[in-house]
Amino acid sequence: MEIFNLIKTFPADEKYSLCDQIKRSSRSVCACISEAYRKRMFEAHFMSKLSDADMENSETQVWLDYALACKYINKILYKDLLSKSEELGKMLNYTMHNPEKFNSSNLVKKK
Repeated sequence: MEIFNLIKTFPADEKYSLCDQIKRSSRSVCACISEAYRKRMFEAHFMSKLSDADMENSETQVWLDYALACKYINKILYKDLLSKSEELGKMLNYTMHNPEKFNSSNLVKKK
């Protein structure tokens, strides 16, 4: 949501290019994580969706690089958003390397 609100401040001529790209990739991260959660019983599908989320997160970082280079955001905001994105990447990486901890059948057994 931070990115969604941020891009409202970008120049109008970026509406169908940078704004559209960063909006799509940042939203896709959340959607892929949601889809992965629902597919957690099926490890291959779970991993695939998490990998998609990681890919979209990396793409969002590239668009943040462009926003900084074009001076649409300042370095402080860039570092803050990049730090949050990197933290999300670490969580995704942990989950991908430990899928058994998130399998719904394992969660039920532990109760």
